[in-house]
Amino acid sequence: MTTVRVALTQHEPCWFDLQGTVDKTVKLINEAATNGARLICFPECWVPGYPVWVWKYPSRPDLFVKYFRNSLAKDSPEMDRIRAAAKENNIVVVLAYSERADDSLYMSQSVIDATGEVLLSRRKIKPTHMERTIFGDAAGGDDTLFNVAETAVGRVSTLVCWEHLQPLLKYHTLSQRPQIHVGGWPPLGPEDTPGATASILKDGARALTRVFAMESQAFGLHTSTVISTAGVEVNEAQGARLMSTPGGGASIVYGPDGKALTEDLPETEEGMVYCDLNMDTCVVAKSFIDCIGQYSRPDILSLSVDQRPRRHVHYAIDASELE
Repeated sequence: MTTVRVALTQHEPCWFDLQGTVDKTVKLINEAATNGARLICFPECWVPGYPVWVWKYPSRPDLFVKYFRNSLAKDSPEMDRIRAAAKENNIVVVLAYSERADDSLYMSQSVIDATGEVLLSRRKIKPTHMERTIFGDAAGGDDTLFNVAETAVGRVSTLVCWEHLQPLLKYHTLSQRPQIHVGGWPPLGPEDTPGATASILKDGARALTRVFAMESQAFGLHTSTVISTAGVEVNEAQGARLMSTPGGGASIVYGPDGKALTEDLPETEEGMVYCDLNMDTCVVAKSFIDCIGQYSRPDILSLSVDQRPRRHVHYAIDASELE
């Protein structure tokens, strides 16, 4: 039997503070490894915190500039620090962050192996609703769809938030045969949040990660952010439809059959959720259902993927060479 201990963060970032959040990230990596974890995962836009304020304001240039300046570049000294912490602690790190690329922002994830090597980086294919006021879409050909990495602890997949409501994206992920799935989420409010869509609240969001675990026959690691009163205030989010009250913590692990494997922490409490994964249970689950194997019909239903790179500028000698 192969057992893998994983650590799910349920913490608050240092809002609008790149260096502070990277410091906290390294500290949490050290803590998880000290407690025997071989993988640690972080919630959506952990660095420098999910932009809670977009759910209140259609435009806040002042907050955007501060957020942009504190977002994480994929190739940067800050990312190098996180990679070094992974290597030093011999732990796989699944990091979600606001990626600063040239003059644009993207909702990104990277899987860093226990050697410190970045195995994959991807972007959310379509930011959700108000997120589109500050984040761009992933582009075809940028490897976003290849979101499963062969790591020191097995095949690890990554999606964020409502990507778990994208059936074709999910099926493409299943086709890469993950064993451990990380679903990153923002602060998740309670079901009685007035006027909010249920699928972005605690129970609805958890249901999406749980269903993905059952569909993939993989462990579902559901990790979300905590927001405090101070966090609401720094985001100027008082009175917003979402994430305007303290709480949001909802980290939990689901087995390949959908069974909850961990106890909840209080939603306002920072802490690490640990779980020992018996990898043999993935094999057992696959014996019942394998959506891209013995429980599929590719002769009548299949998925087509266009992965051709899309360029902003095409150079040609004459018009006939233009694509």
